[in-house]
This record gives sequence, structure tokens and C-alpha cells, in this order.
Amino acid sequence: MANSKQAGVKRLSMTERAQQQKDLHFPSVPDPWLWHRKSNDGFTTVPRTLPLVMQAVDAKSKGQPAGHTLFCLWARSPDHPLLSIENPSTFATEAGFVGERAVDTWRKRMRCLRDLNLIVTKPGGSGEFHYVLLLNPNTAMEWMRVSAPNGVSDAIYARFLDRLAEVGAMGDLHAVRELWAAQNAAAAAEAPPPPPPPSTTPEAAPAASAIDSLL
Repeated sequence: MANSKQAGVKRLSMTERAQQQKDLHFPSVPDPWLWHRKSNDGFTTVPRTLPLVMQAVDAKSKGQPAGHTLFCLWARSPDHPLLSIENPSTFATEAGFVGERAVDTWRKRMRCLRDLNLIVTKPGGSGEFHYVLLLNPNTAMEWMRVSAPNGVSDAIYARFLDRLAEVGAMGDLHAVRELWAAQNAAAAAEAPPPPPPPSTTPEAAPAASAIDSLL
């Protein structure tokens, strides 16, 4: 009977376990000091792997780290991957760039993010980056690992894979690998057939020249 009762006990969710620990360790912290997604306004949804992707981006853009610029885009997203940037100076300031060249510096970071397949952009009224489509950073991380020059370091990629498995998002990698395989197969099917190999049949000896016939 005891075993059947234990089997019927509901397993606490991650949020419920966190609340249990909070009540135990921080019972005196009042709610106004806490931020709750379901009760506080001004939130968006971001991938849990984003900090590790930001590390990889910074490593790929040494001297011009673009990881924080990426985070600012996600923080501004309306819980949808498409952003319309009406005022680039606002995004530049939030990314930490100041002075007369703040927007130019921000644009350089945006080009880096685009080169690393973290965003897709189209020009509009505000310039080169009026429309920005945020791409899956997990997919971009995998692309950087296998396709970008010098890839992603083993240390960062190993932590990324651990975190990906921890949050149950390994399916992102399986999906993009299947997509690439399908694209490669389609490209191979459309490619023209290779030329036939050189003939191995002995060719007839060339006719003797007029000079040879005189020798």
C-alpha cells in the first residue's frame, strides 16, 4: 500500500522546487524585490542557451564583441523573431555604444551577427537593419561549429551541448542536420552529371609526317 501511495505522489516541477527552496532560504525577501514572469510586465522569451552562444559570438568577433548586441535584440523582441527597428540609435545605446559613431559601431556588430547566421536583415526606412529576423541561436551555434572559419572552441561547444541536453533542446540540432542533409541531397540531384572518364581504348597511331617518310 505504501508503494502505491508513493507512486501516486506528484513530482514537483522545476518552478515548484525553486519556490520550495526560496521559501526555505529566502523567506523574508518581499515580493516587490522579485520579478515574476506571470505577474510582472515587460518580458520576452529567450533561449536558455543564449549566454553560451554569446560567448561563442564574442570569441568569433574579437576586438568587436557582438554578444551583447545579440542579447539586446532578443530583449527587444516582441516574443516573435521579427523586429522592426525604427530608431537604430536606441538599439546602439542599449548595446553600450555612445558618441558620434555609436550607430556605426552598432551596425558593424550587426553585420557580424548576420555573417554568423544569427540574424537575417532587410533594409527599410531606418537603413540597412530596419527589418531583423532573429534566427535560432542553437542552429547558428551548430553552423559556427561546422562551417565558420576556426569554428567554435571545444570548451564552449561542450558546455553548449551539456546545456542543450539539460533543457531538452537537442532536437534543434537534429532538425537542422536533417535540413542540411536534405539540401545537400537536393543540390546533388540537380547537379549535372560528371563528365565520363577518359577513354582507355588505345588510339590509332598518328599518320607519319612527310618528313618522317623521308627518313
